[in-house]
Amino acid sequence: MGKLQPITRRWLSECLTLAGGTKIGMLTYADIGDKAAALIYTAIAREAGDRGAPIIKAVLDPFNPAGSTDHVSFITSKDTLWQTRPDRCHINYVVCDSDWEAEFARVVEKHPATVCYVKNQALGFEVPWRDGATPRRYLPDFIVRIDDGRGPDDLLNLIVEVKGEKDATTQIKAETMRTLWVPGVNNLKVHGRWEFVEFDDVFAIENAFAQLVKNLQGKLQGNSA
Repeated sequence: MGKLQPITRRWLSECLTLAGGTKIGMLTYADIGDKAAALIYTAIAREAGDRGAPIIKAVLDPFNPAGSTDHVSFITSKDTLWQTRPDRCHINYVVCDSDWEAEFARVVEKHPATVCYVKNQALGFEVPWRDGATPRRYLPDFIVRIDDGRGPDDLLNLIVEVKGEKDATTQIKAETMRTLWVPGVNNLKVHGRWEFVEFDDVFAIENAFAQLVKNLQGKLQGNSA
């Protein structure tokens, strides 16, 4: 408690922004306070990770630690479908929740760094997170395997969220992925390398994805120099 109070006071004075007539006293509401606490916690975890301390390790489902597209089969009533290239995806269609997802499928299929990809549907890939005090499960939109310059034996697993409007809930889910799940899985060192990215502008997805791949390849070249 002695260390927590100074951290909380610093967060209130340096990080809290009041907008739209909100008051600082609203943090005493349990749901809002819990969400603020979650953001503080992920910030602490991110800072520790940036310092090179592998303090977080993922706890995987002991009965199904690794998913596969081999047995994915389901029926859908949705009519926004993207027919995939068989050399890019094992599943014949991306069942899109929005036109944004169809655009991402188009972009990711044509990029030369893409080895394979899949819409996260019927895969069983869920990430636990807390919505205030309520435990929930987050299903990211896509998983993409790309060659970021390390070759086919060391591909990068990229978790992708295609999202328009953002709020505190989407922020907490994204921070959970970046500061807890991704470092936790990477620290296990048995399931390859993972990253998480959000795309929030449908008109810029193609350029944003190309720039992301370029940055990843540039980072590797910089580390090798």
